[in-house]
Amino acid sequence: MAASEQQIYSVSRLNGEVRHLLESQLGRIWLSGEISNLIMASSGHWYLTLKDNYSQVRCAMFRGKNQQVRFRPANGQQVLVRANISVYEPRGDYQLIIDSMQPAGDGLLAQQFEALKMKLAAEGLFSVEHKQPLPQHVRRIGVITSPTGAAIRDVLHVLKRRDPSLEVIIYPTQVQGDAAIGQIANAIRLANARAEVDVLLLTRGGGSLEDLWCFNSETVAREIFASQLPIVSAVGHEVDTSISDYVADVRAPTPSAGAELLSGDRQDKQVRLQQLQQRLRQSWAHYRLNRQQQLQQFDYRLQRQDPQRQLQLLTQRFDEQQLRLNNAMQRVLNRHSNQLQRLEGRLSAQHPKHQLNYSQQQLNHLQHKLTQLMQQQLSQADNRIQRAAHSLQSVSPLATLSRGYSISKNAQDHVINDASAVQIGDEMKTLLKQGTVYSNITKIEP
Repeated sequence: MAASEQQIYSVSRLNGEVRHLLESQLGRIWLSGEISNLIMASSGHWYLTLKDNYSQVRCAMFRGKNQQVRFRPANGQQVLVRANISVYEPRGDYQLIIDSMQPAGDGLLAQQFEALKMKLAAEGLFSVEHKQPLPQHVRRIGVITSPTGAAIRDVLHVLKRRDPSLEVIIYPTQVQGDAAIGQIANAIRLANARAEVDVLLLTRGGGSLEDLWCFNSETVAREIFASQLPIVSAVGHEVDTSISDYVADVRAPTPSAGAELLSGDRQDKQVRLQQLQQRLRQSWAHYRLNRQQQLQQFDYRLQRQDPQRQLQLLTQRFDEQQLRLNNAMQRVLNRHSNQLQRLEGRLSAQHPKHQLNYSQQQLNHLQHKLTQLMQQQLSQADNRIQRAAHSLQSVSPLATLSRGYSISKNAQDHVINDASAVQIGDEMKTLLKQGTVYSNITKIEP
């Protein structure tokens, strides 16, 4: 096949495709080796070679990554690096682009850390939806740490300065070594069982990866995840990161920062207290206004149902009936008086004596009938008046009192109509026709 029929690469294209192939196929790897030919360029980038007894490979670690390295590398030092395989296309050399470097001793721990981190992340222990919010008003804080370490002194100092009213319960544990793992897990379980604090602060001061390793334990991580109490993880310095930081509900960079996070400033609490007092005064004023309005409504309803007012209404109706009766009697008298006048006129018109006598007899008869009719009308009117007065008197509380009855009321001025409504020793007042008698109950019979 002629060269023109074959695919012809340029050198640049070849190196580019090799780089793409290496980066896509191998990706990120862990590699241990000895540093040699270390160059720390003025740009901040590091260039070095990693070698063993048989081979070597060029490496580069750029400034943004090497600033996170917590030790100063040197030629001849054994290290464990995490890197991506690439190709430096201008020379056609393949190389490693390092993004993490640990001394060889810490390198194994770093691998274990990353493996556990990936495992727990896959199970959802780091998920945001599982994070509990911190309580808005913290009154009591549980601190899981060494009782003699610098971390507890820093925490107590910050809490005393910011809010001396906060109570602190210390759950003492070791914070370094294998024994610390079980103690920390037990302290978390104990705090949840007692339920005596609002939030937990898991903390210790800085140290090496090995010193902080108990906070990278799977046992501690799962205990933090299972906690019903919110947990703040404040382990090491700001650059330190532990598994407990990922699982906890909130991470604080240092023990002091954790204490700052959980303690409200006294001035803020004073402002909050003043706001609550103002709201309480406004609520009390609103409550009093509502009660006053209800009292006015009850007073109006009581006045409408007052017996004295009912008596006044009945008296007014009686006066109206009496006035109507008087008007009716006056109309009857006027009508008969008119009739009498007409008869007298006819009598005068018929002057003869016999007619006069006859008329006189008729007049006497009519006068007698008139007198009887008037007496009958007056008697009926008087009977109606007496019946109305008797009806009015029968519904009057004063009439009831005048017959020897009385009205008993308790200390709250409520009428007593049932013996079960009072107790021996209660004060009672009795309304009589004349005056009021106050007494204490000494015996009750149902």
